[in-house]
Amino acid sequence: MPRVFVTDGHWRKTLAVVRSLGRRGVEVTVGESSRVATSLFSKYCSRRVVYPSVRRHPEAFLTFLRQELKEIPYDLVIPMEEETLLLLAQHREEFAPLVRLPIPPYQAIARVRDKGWLLRHASQQGIPIPQTSWVEDMANLNTIKDAIPPPWVIKPRVSSGSFGIAYVEREEDLSEAYRKVHSQFPFPLVQERIPPEGEAFGVSALLDHKGQVKACFVHRRLREYPITGGPSTLRESVRYPQIEELGIQLLQSLAWYGVAMVEFKVDPRDNQPKLMELNPRFWGSLALAIHAGVDFPYLLYKMAMGEEFEAIREYEVGARCRWLLPGDILHFLTNPKRFHLQPSFFQFRGTADDILSMDDPLPAVGTFLTLFALPWDKDLRRFLKRR
Repeated sequence: MPRVFVTDGHWRKTLAVVRSLGRRGVEVTVGESSRVATSLFSKYCSRRVVYPSVRRHPEAFLTFLRQELKEIPYDLVIPMEEETLLLLAQHREEFAPLVRLPIPPYQAIARVRDKGWLLRHASQQGIPIPQTSWVEDMANLNTIKDAIPPPWVIKPRVSSGSFGIAYVEREEDLSEAYRKVHSQFPFPLVQERIPPEGEAFGVSALLDHKGQVKACFVHRRLREYPITGGPSTLRESVRYPQIEELGIQLLQSLAWYGVAMVEFKVDPRDNQPKLMELNPRFWGSLALAIHAGVDFPYLLYKMAMGEEFEAIREYEVGARCRWLLPGDILHFLTNPKRFHLQPSFFQFRGTADDILSMDDPLPAVGTFLTLFALPWDKDLRRFLKRR
């Protein structure tokens, strides 16, 4: 029986991986630093383990994983969160005799996490990016106003989601806003703000060691939370050949291996897609790709096991998937135009969900119970405080 260990059981992307592999007959062990986590409640989770926090006790986590892999023969370990991915990438050689780790090398991950490095590299490859200022000396902060007209976005070089992002409308507010972000995330980027009516797209891909595309998928964001920019709460599958080509071009220029998602936003002023960031691991909206016919977790498993298969480039267009609990509900509550959303918040027919499932209902219970675990779960409290 094939067996896979999946980390970071709290997250909906982890649940998507567990369901994908479990439905294919793979025995899936899910780990988390808490006994209450969404993915642990899935019927496709064959074994549940509680391990030391990767964020607070990385050495203890590594000790746990070594022992787990020695006692139980696993085919793959799939790290889901960035901290876990980086830690295991650093220790790849140590774990190589015990298990397959279908992830890029540590240096590749570390480079693309730095948005400053990534945007410079993309620009050199001819991939459009927003107007960007790389501030390397606080004394040069005032020169930004001459180079890039307001409004601006201040972005940490290394962060995920909307952590640390600040939006600045007026010239007189730029210095104070920059220094505030700088105090937590040294020398963030300053970019032009793409008008909010510009649509956001994601190119998800799986590449092998030769740089060949084994699967590709494009989606469009329809809603997100926070509404100013954050994880998508509703999205749909689309065809957008230009964006697909740009995403693949970037990944191949990086000699990428494994899964990744490249995010673009179309600038309505010139109708040009511009690079936002690269997610070097499985992404929050993974359930949509699987729902539309591109089963990335299972394809990653097959590729890591050395199985040959034809590249998957075809999928259902117009498929939709939402993150209702609590993402889309929070979007609805915080959006002043909540009763005029397109599509309507109350349109459920024909839309899949990241968590809710008649086939596998208990993860929804796990999501609710997670709220009651907050007083004891230091990792979740830290995440929500940052958010």
